Order: sequence, then structure tokens, then C-alpha cells
Amino acid sequence: MEHLFITGIGTDVGKTFVAAILTEALQADYWKPVQAGLTPTTDAGTVRGLVRNPVSRFWPERYRLALPASPHAAAAAEGLLLRPDDFELPTTANHLVVEGAGGLLVPLAPGFSVADLVQRLGLAVVVVSRHYLGSINHTLLTLEALRQRQIPVRGLVFNGTPNPATEEAILSYYDGPVLPRILEEPVVSADVVARYAAEFRAFFEG
Repeated sequence: MEHLFITGIGTDVGKTFVAAILTEALQADYWKPVQAGLTPTTDAGTVRGLVRNPVSRFWPERYRLALPASPHAAAAAEGLLLRPDDFELPTTANHLVVEGAGGLLVPLAPGFSVADLVQRLGLAVVVVSRHYLGSINHTLLTLEALRQRQIPVRGLVFNGTPNPATEEAILSYYDGPVLPRILEEPVVSADVVARYAAEFRAFFEG
């Protein structure tokens, strides 16, 4: 049974798109522990709109915070302090896709990061990388932080326009699983998610 945590090398690299693909590929349940920013929609709302299978269950967020900011700041704006003991995995017999907030070391509270949450939940991680100036460093720092914490990496996803030189540099340091590539898509739709889901399903079944 796959229980996967989706993290990115930064913000806006495609975590939610990948989460939707994996949810559809595995017909998995989906959970976003902390949602910061509620308009125009939430990440769970986006994934729900992109997934067609009738099996997936969408579990409610543990925290729904109005301010579109780092979770620690969004929580503080509402007088809240997020604590490790606040979080427990949903009880399900299905595959589970858990989507993080921002990158691995984003603070949920002082002294409590997304990486700490991953360790508490005991999940393997899928890392989403997108090419931009500095993305080699951000990708390798994310992978190194996971290695230092002994958090298993289930796979690395390259999202967006290919950059062979960048990917070669990353893969010269990282020798773990690489999931199917996601290309730049002008519009992300349920049809697009279904197309990629077939490739990801083959990866997990292979």
C-alpha cells in the first residue's frame, strides 16, 4: 500500500498537479494537512476537480487557514499554534496521497517544519522539481535534507520544460527512482491528469 507525501523544491513547482496525478493513478485517498489560503480554491478542491475515479476519498484538512502565506504565519494571524500532536494520518485501507505546503523546511510553527511532519507521519516522499535558475541547488538540498533525516524518497518528478543539462547535474548526485516526466501543459484538466496517471500507474505496477 502506497502512503506518499508530496513535497516540492519550492512554491509553485507543481505539487498539486502531481498530487492529482498520483491520486488518479493509484485511485488513492487524498489529504492536505494544512491549507493556507482559501480563495479562489483550495488544493484539495483543485485535486477533487481533476480526479475522475469513484474510489478516492478526500479527507478534510486538519487546518484551513485564510491567509495565503507560510503556514506558521497564517496560523499566527488567527491566533493558532500548530503542534506535532495535532496531526494523525487518516484511517484508511486505501493508498494515500498527502500534499505538503511549500517546500520541505517550510515552518508550520517555531521549531516544527514540514519535514518534521513527514517524519511524524512516517511517509515516503515524492519530490517535485521544476527547472529555473537555482533549481539544481534547491532540488539537491531537498534530497540531501531527506537523506540526512533518513526519510525514504519514493521518486523524483521533473515537471515542466525539459532541461537535459540541469537534469544530468541533479542525477549525477541522485541515483534513486525517477517518476515519469511531466511536460509543460497550457491547460491542466482531468483529461491531462488521466493521461499522466496511466504512465504513473505503470511505474508503480512495474
